[in-house]
Parts: sequence; C-alpha cells; structure tokens
Amino acid sequence: MGNTCRGSSGSKYFQSYAEPTELCGSKRSFSSFNPSIPSHSSDEELTCSGGMKRAVDPPANSVLGHKTPNIYDSFKLGRKLGQGQFGTTYLCTEIATGIEYACKSITKRKLITKEDVEDVRREIQIMHHLSGHKNVVQIQGAYEDPLYVHIVMELCGGGELFDRIIQRGHYSERKAAELIKIVVGVVQACHSLGVMHRDLKPENFLLANRDDDLSLKAIDFGLSVFFKPGQIFTDVVGSPYYVAPEVLCKHYGPEADVWTAGVILYILLSGVPPFWAETQQGIFDAVLKGQLDFDSEPWPLISDSAKDLIRKMICPRPQDRLTAHEVLCHPWICENGVAPDSALDPAVLSRLKQFSAMNKLKKMALRVIAESLSEEEIAGLREMFLAMDTDSSGTITFDELKAGLRRYRSTLKDTEIRCLMDAADVDSNGTIDYGEFIAATVHLNKLEHEEHLAAAFSYFDKDGSGYITVDELQQACKEHNITNVFIDDIIKEVDQDNDGRIDYGEFVAMMRKGNMGNLGLGLGRRTMRNSLRMSTRE
Repeated sequence: MGNTCRGSSGSKYFQSYAEPTELCGSKRSFSSFNPSIPSHSSDEELTCSGGMKRAVDPPANSVLGHKTPNIYDSFKLGRKLGQGQFGTTYLCTEIATGIEYACKSITKRKLITKEDVEDVRREIQIMHHLSGHKNVVQIQGAYEDPLYVHIVMELCGGGELFDRIIQRGHYSERKAAELIKIVVGVVQACHSLGVMHRDLKPENFLLANRDDDLSLKAIDFGLSVFFKPGQIFTDVVGSPYYVAPEVLCKHYGPEADVWTAGVILYILLSGVPPFWAETQQGIFDAVLKGQLDFDSEPWPLISDSAKDLIRKMICPRPQDRLTAHEVLCHPWICENGVAPDSALDPAVLSRLKQFSAMNKLKKMALRVIAESLSEEEIAGLREMFLAMDTDSSGTITFDELKAGLRRYRSTLKDTEIRCLMDAADVDSNGTIDYGEFIAATVHLNKLEHEEHLAAAFSYFDKDGSGYITVDELQQACKEHNITNVFIDDIIKEVDQDNDGRIDYGEFVAMMRKGNMGNLGLGLGRRTMRNSLRMSTRE
C-alpha cells in the first residue's frame, strides 16, 4: 500500500465549505488524519429510445463530455468558502433569484489522469442520482469552461458535524440516536439506489442550520461508486479510523458503509474512535483485530442497548452485520422502541409505484423530460437499468423486473409486479425499454425545474398556440405508440376551466400534483484532521 498526500483538506477535492482547522496531537483523541481515494466508472451508455451505443470520446480537455451553459451568465461567484487540492469552493449567488449556493470549482489542469476525470464525472452523476433526499446536499447543476468544472450545490452554513463533536466531546444517547438515524438513513437511501458511499465520516456531514444539530446534509461523494447486488469491490479506499476490515482485505460490498456508520456512532457516544494507534498501519491492525473497548469512560454509563447496536454494526463478518434498514429498526434507534412493521420500499420500487398512479399525459411528459436530461443526471438510473437487463437486450422483461426487485429486497407478489410492469410499459409491447425505465424512475424533483416543464409542454403544443388540444394529444399518443387511451378523459382531468383544452398553468399543476412529500429516496410511496493528510491506494 502506497501513501500519497491528498491535500490540506483531507478529501479528493475538499471536505466542506469552511476553511479547515488543523488539529494535532499524539494522544488518543478525536483528531488525526483522513486519507481518501477513488475508483472507476463504466463507459457504456444507452440511448433513451432503448438502444445501446458506445460512449463517444469527449472533446479535448472536456470533463463532462458535453457543452454546458456559461456559469457566469447565471451566477456571480463571491468569497472563498474552502480550499482543497483540486480546487476551491466559493459562495455563489444566482443572478435571477438572489439565492445563495456553494460552487465547487475544480481546476482541470490538476485532473491529470483519465481516472481523475472519471472521478469528477461520477461524483456529479451520483449527486444527481441521490437528488431529492432531505439529508443529501442538493446539486443545482454542473458547468464546464476551458479551465474549470463548477459544481453548484446547496449552501450549508452550519459547519461540520465533526466540529460539533469536537465542541461537545460526546452526545447524549438520545441525541446520538437521532443523529445516527439520519446518517444510516442516508446509507439506506444510497444502497437502495445502488450507490456505496465508501467515505462516511463526520467531516462529510454538514449542518444546514448552525442552531440545529439534526439539519445534517451528506456531502462529498468523490469516493462513491455505483454497485450491483452481489458485486464485490477490491480497491482499498476510505479513511483509516472508519475503514471496514473487509475493505483492507480487498473483498467488500455495501456492508462496509454500515461498519463505518457504527464507528461514527461509537464516536458520537464516546468522543473517541474505537480503533486507534499512532500510525496508519497501527490503526489498520486495530481494525482487523476488531476489539471494542466498552470499559473506559463513558461506556460504563451507556446503555446495553446502545452497545448491542454498535456490536452488530461493527461486526467483523459482513454477512452477520446489520443492514442499514435493520439498524433503523433497532430498539435503541426507534422512537419508544417501536420498529417499522415492514421494510422500506427500495427507491426504484417507490418511484415505479408513483409512476403507476399517473395519467397517460403525465407519463408521456416524463418521457419527454427524461430524454432531455443530461447524461450525468440519469447515469445512476442507467446503472440500475443495466443491472436489471441481465441478458443485455436493451429491454427489461417481467422476469427480469421481478428478479431485479427481489435483489433490491422487494417482497411484492407477482400480481403486484405485473401491475407495475404494465404501468411502466407505456407502449404496451410487453417489455420496459430504457426510455420507459428512465421516465418511470426519474426523481420527481425534476418536475420542479421550470425549463423541463416548459420544454415538455412545448412538445405537446405542436402549433405553439399555448394550449394542448385533443388533436395534439392524439398525435403525441401516436408518436409514443400508445393506444386504447380515452383522450377526452385526460383532458377533463387536467382542464380546470372546462374550455376543452389544457393551458400551461393547468399542465404544470397536473405535473406537480402529488409530488410534494414524495421527495425522500427509498421511503415507499412516498475526522479526523491532522497536519498529516494521507491517502492509501493499491
């Protein structure tokens, strides 16, 4: 294992919006070093029409692989919020609205290898894929110019969870339970969407509100990867105090995230990491040994239930470790010890259920919107489609959908899966093609973007009159190979002023109806710092 310096902020890019405060000291305390490193991504892509193609090499010096608007046309960059090895985070203000965001500007000349470029691209893809979860920092968009890649995202002004732990020393059991419930909720959402975080730690959770410790937002997905159920990873990544033993043994899956969350819980309750040494190798040895100290202060005063949960999260054997959902069901986590009656829907199932309840016009509009989305916005859904399309035909059959949902721990009956299949199969040809899958599973927060709604309305409003008429809706159904549709019923459902046609306001109201409250991912229907910053990579 080689060691390389990763820059002063401890992450591949930079940890947070605040300037780093270096904490030094050789005694056992919550302050030391944090290495991080990345992986790879697929170069295979699909077209929204359902066919497959090979990715075309992007233009010279391009990271995103396609042209983007000029960021300076829409945003004004202000003061520096943070500095990292690969770039700088700035306060930025949207010119049209005055809304403040954070802009992470990554210097392209420092992205030396193809892997560096893929890391940036995948981080943006995963942020889009997780978009909509209340405890994940929201991405507004990605922009590229000759010198930089700019990632504009939600501004979190409350500082790092790390700093709160330093200030407090440790938390009460109830407060620690509330915090770890949020952390593990993010893990559950990631795993539900086929994402492994791989670098969970208190520095990678920011507070949206300085006065609210529960306003946590997960950031920094630079080490995160897409995974398929059962897939094994071998690259050693992460941060020494938090890394799971199977990662060090180069044979791991998403269970490693639960170990890491268990380490965070141990720190929340005690103020110190469970595995500690003066050197990186010493920490790794302690991790592999896996011996937990529940004898030192404050552990004699901490409940047996809390220690039981930690043992089951920091369990050396991944197959015996609790899943994220099982952690959320543990009596110590649950309010009044009451666990949910059943497992949460995986995100893909939750979205299919939402889609199945939509009328034909809304389904077609989502297909139009899906086809206009950038590659980075739908890359995560592409990975899920490829995982389900086991015969690589470019379509998902009933058996493939059934097997795919089973891998994501769905317990739906065949009849229920058939109903979802029929709902997503808009053209009724017996399979779900790529475009249908993206339309059925794209997160509904895309409907909050005015430009997407306007473009979809324009698609149906063929003559540009400002109204969607019966004839125009019939033509759209024909283009989408949709038959046996009662056009008049659709018009009546949406036509609020009963003039026999749909104007833009009525269209927007239909598209946004029922979306609020459904923006959680996978919810059913609905460091340690030191002057040493090191990375480890095989």
